[in-house]
Amino acid sequence: MLFTEDAVQIAQQIRGSHISIVDTVQRALDNIDQYNPLLNAVTHTQYDALDIAEAYQAKLDALSDNQKEALPPFYGVPILLKDLGQTQAGQPSTSGSRLMKDFIAPITDNFVQQVLDAGFIVVGRTNTPEFGFKNESDSDFNGAVNHPMDLKRNPGGSSGGAAAALKAGLVPAVTASDGGGSIRIPASFTGLIGLKPTRGRMPVGPGGYRGWQGASIDFAITRTVRDTWEMLKALQVEQTEAAFFCPKIAQQELTALDRPLNIAYTYDVPAGYALREEAREALDQAVEQLKRLGHQLVEVPLPTDGRRAMETYYMVNGVETQVMMESIEQGQQRKVTQDDMEPMSWALYRSGENVTGADYSRVLTYWDNLAVQMEQFFKEYDVLLTPTNNGAAFVHEEFHKQPEMVDRLHHIDDLSKAEQQSLIWEMFDRSLEWTPFTQQQNLTGQPAISLPMYHTAQGLPIGIQAWGGRGEEYLLLQLALQLEENGLLHTDIIDLSTQINE
Repeated sequence: MLFTEDAVQIAQQIRGSHISIVDTVQRALDNIDQYNPLLNAVTHTQYDALDIAEAYQAKLDALSDNQKEALPPFYGVPILLKDLGQTQAGQPSTSGSRLMKDFIAPITDNFVQQVLDAGFIVVGRTNTPEFGFKNESDSDFNGAVNHPMDLKRNPGGSSGGAAAALKAGLVPAVTASDGGGSIRIPASFTGLIGLKPTRGRMPVGPGGYRGWQGASIDFAITRTVRDTWEMLKALQVEQTEAAFFCPKIAQQELTALDRPLNIAYTYDVPAGYALREEAREALDQAVEQLKRLGHQLVEVPLPTDGRRAMETYYMVNGVETQVMMESIEQGQQRKVTQDDMEPMSWALYRSGENVTGADYSRVLTYWDNLAVQMEQFFKEYDVLLTPTNNGAAFVHEEFHKQPEMVDRLHHIDDLSKAEQQSLIWEMFDRSLEWTPFTQQQNLTGQPAISLPMYHTAQGLPIGIQAWGGRGEEYLLLQLALQLEENGLLHTDIIDLSTQINE
């Protein structure tokens, strides 16, 4: 039976002994077995979760009502982890790559441990593009994820498997991660809520503490504002040993807004692309809805240079990929080759070798200055509003690389540094045009949330992104709660049973 309830409700039902943990976990496993062949959203199912569920239930049965109140907030709730990082000891972690097909995680990382400490029971891992590099979940190793609303389409990436599984109701909760929109892009395409938290909000390490120099962060995709809020409270940390630190949100309850917000919005598209009509309509509708709720809306030009931001983003991706490949080589005690990975991954890896330390230092200084620029902006405005994506979910192979491009990527070593960076831009160009709004928040470390406020004439979602200053998740969620309470967020699950029967 698909989950129409959110994770908070499931947790409440478990704590009140209205449902059993064993039955709930079995329900999630049955859903995966029945519906995943349609979606290809889950790459690994953890059937040993039933043993954990039995132990959790035995503990619950032995507690008094007062003792139950001290349990973790999501005690016994099944969850899927994203198969990109987020390692759990003894479980596979492939990052969507055949290079990692035999890798079994030796440790549970700090983020996953926080998920476990919150009471969740992991039932499997979700599909991603190789190493999370794309906005489309379609790795050669694990295959493409199908969109629950239209199986011919892709739910986006890199958290596409997570979004598809949650939208279809396979589980009540999923984790995700966001290095350039990988939470918000699939949340927008599938009609879910996708919050990218402030840099330093979520646990990191051990091993790596910077995550693409702070651009990447773990969290979740959700169906309700209260799930977003309660998961944020449960997973946030003050990690003093980490490279980036963010004080915990002090509030314990998510209260209603007590003032109208000064909201900026822009029709400008980063990196100079044209705004698609559907995305314009989505933004127009959101602006009018927010005005009716009493907020002040002001149209502004895009306050940053989106082209330069993306050029630096690709440069950092190349260097971080090079470092990652060196680590994999050490672990496998061999050199990696073109045959080990997709052409996009190979090109990023090889381009990173030509970036100098001075290049890298200048990029990080630019990111710092960009953050300062946007923090000044948020002293004048509470929120900057854009579409999340520049259109609805695309069909599979929309961005399929032609043989000529694949050949150039394979021969990237023959190019100069400038030519390599130009080729990387060309490689991403068409897909970036579809998802150009979600990268700069990763560079600045500021929070942003995708909210499911609009559907096209074909019934496909396009999210609206609200971008705020560092540490302002609480304000973004207050705004989201107001929209939800006014019936302006649309996150219903998609029942796949009719497609199973066809």
